Amino acid sequence: MKQINLPKIDLKEYTYDLPEEKIAKHPLQNRDDSKLLYYDKGSIQHKKFPNIVDIIPDNALLYFNNTKVIPARLFFRKSTGAQIEIFLLQPVLPSPIISIAMEQTRNCTWKCIIGNFRKWKDGNVLERTISYEGKEISIQAKISNRKKMEIEFEWDADVSFAELVDIAGTVPLPPYMNRDAEEDDKPRYQTVYSKNEGAVAAPTSGLHFTDEILDQIKSKGVKFDELTLHVSAGTFQPVKEKNAIDHPMHSEQIILTRKNVENIVNHEGPIYCVGTTSMRTLESSYWYGVKLIFEGSQDFFVEKLRPYQYNKEELPSMKEAFQAIAKEMDNKNLSEINGNTEIFLFPGYDFKVIDGIITNFHQPRSTLILLVAAFVGEDWKKIYKEALENEYRFLSYGDSSILIK
Repeated sequence: MKQINLPKIDLKEYTYDLPEEKIAKHPLQNRDDSKLLYYDKGSIQHKKFPNIVDIIPDNALLYFNNTKVIPARLFFRKSTGAQIEIFLLQPVLPSPIISIAMEQTRNCTWKCIIGNFRKWKDGNVLERTISYEGKEISIQAKISNRKKMEIEFEWDADVSFAELVDIAGTVPLPPYMNRDAEEDDKPRYQTVYSKNEGAVAAPTSGLHFTDEILDQIKSKGVKFDELTLHVSAGTFQPVKEKNAIDHPMHSEQIILTRKNVENIVNHEGPIYCVGTTSMRTLESSYWYGVKLIFEGSQDFFVEKLRPYQYNKEELPSMKEAFQAIAKEMDNKNLSEINGNTEIFLFPGYDFKVIDGIITNFHQPRSTLILLVAAFVGEDWKKIYKEALENEYRFLSYGDSSILIK
């Protein structure tokens, strides 16, 4: 793939001092109690999250990521008493598509992260029993491929894997919280509009929304749409390379519906998104449309540096790119399309779809701080300085911002 206009991204320029006490370890009592930093083309105001209702333009199209967090941490004990933690990453069999894998009954295989893996020998089957609807279900786990860290699960009941992990699993809180999951985390580390099971981390910018706030925004005439990106554990992977562009980006699964595509094509006003995951989905979709236009019919996959291989003058408009996706879906008689993206949005990226984003405050030296810097430029430093000086809470359970180009 030809790469042009590829800048050097010095990681040192995208760090800041984040004191431990600024990291929100628990959610606030009410979802919408959080602060809201309002950035609009250089100006900053400090608000409360319910003010989002007045800020979003009446003619906006607002996208939400409806992925649902699964309790991805499964604990087993060996006969010796040693505990083995299995953290689900992505399905392998019967299908790599998360929505299919979650409906599987009786058995499936997943790529995982394993705690205490050295103590788990090949051929040693781990077993635990859970209660579900008055019945005892036995779950077995065995190593399918040690090198690839693939684990095969079997259970003796006709319940889906989604139902199984909902009972047996633990909420996968981000590592920077440095605490065990509690009962309250199960509903609170989940958006009120979550539907499609498969994420191992929450799209946390959506945690502030309540049904009441959603109703108020919709009553203004703002159009809503939901798409799906299943957030992977790679979102927490720190950038370690001196030149951030060398960072190996994680891949995440997308579900794009015909309605998503048509809404983009037909909408005339600004397009806002809730969260970096919605932004990644929509910007990735544009580049999939570009691939279809230039390269013909193919699977939905957007490589890490795909956006940086074109001259700006040769690119199609946003609507042309999404019209190409609609045509592809027509040709294949699809109502939705499953894809994968490893797109890397860093300073120098030219946004094709999004005019405004609602997002939390992210870790220094992370791919997400690079995404914010790509969207607002050097003002990201002013935004984060204001947030730190005004006692905003940071990261997953932290406060919110709305950033408008």
